[in-house]
Amino acid sequence: MPYSPEQIQELNVLIRYNLESTQQGIKVHGSASPDTIEAVKRLHEKGLITQVDGGYLTDLGRTAAEHAQTLVLMLAPVTEA
Repeated sequence: MPYSPEQIQELNVLIRYNLESTQQGIKVHGSASPDTIEAVKRLHEKGLITQVDGGYLTDLGRTAAEHAQTLVLMLAPVTEA
């Protein structure tokens, strides 16, 4: 089953979080794309982030962001030395 466009948008939000600090969140402003705003709302509804406009990762959200960021690294193009 392929990722839906909505899931891709949610993954794109999750990879923006800095996993090196639990004290750093994100704020999605009204000037963001409608797709991003809706993705953030869905992540909040799913309990992955603390605020409807971003905020901090929950424990579940941190796990999801770790997996999302790892997947991005794993799928990155291979560069030859």
